[in-house]
Amino acid sequence: MDLIYKIVPKDLWEEAEARGVFAGAPVDVADGFIHLSTAAQVRGTAARHFAGEDGLLLVGVDPQRLGAALRYEPSRGGALFPHLYAALNLDAVVSVTALPLGPDGLHHFDPSFP
Repeated sequence: MDLIYKIVPKDLWEEAEARGVFAGAPVDVADGFIHLSTAAQVRGTAARHFAGEDGLLLVGVDPQRLGAALRYEPSRGGALFPHLYAALNLDAVVSVTALPLGPDGLHHFDPSFP
C-alpha cells in the first residue's frame, strides 16, 4: 500500500483529533479540496509551501479508505497530485509523525520514510 501524505501544523491536527475529522487547512478550505502529496512529492511540498515552518506533522493516509472523493489531478509542473474533495476521516489515517525543522532550515524526514 502506497500512502499519501498531508503536512499539517500540530495545533491544527490536534483540533482535528478532538473533532474526529480534518476539514482542511485554510488553503484547503479556500481551494475546495484537501491538498495531499505522494511519498515522492512530499519533500518538495515541504520545501515549497512550508519552508522555515516549525511545529509540523506528517500525516500518512491510506488512499484506499478515501473512496471516490480522492482524485489525482495535474498540479505543480503537470504532476498528478492527490486531492481530497471531502473532509479527511481519521479512520483513513495510518501514521502521524513529527516533521522537525533542522538547524539547516530544512524539514527532516524520519530515516525510515520512503
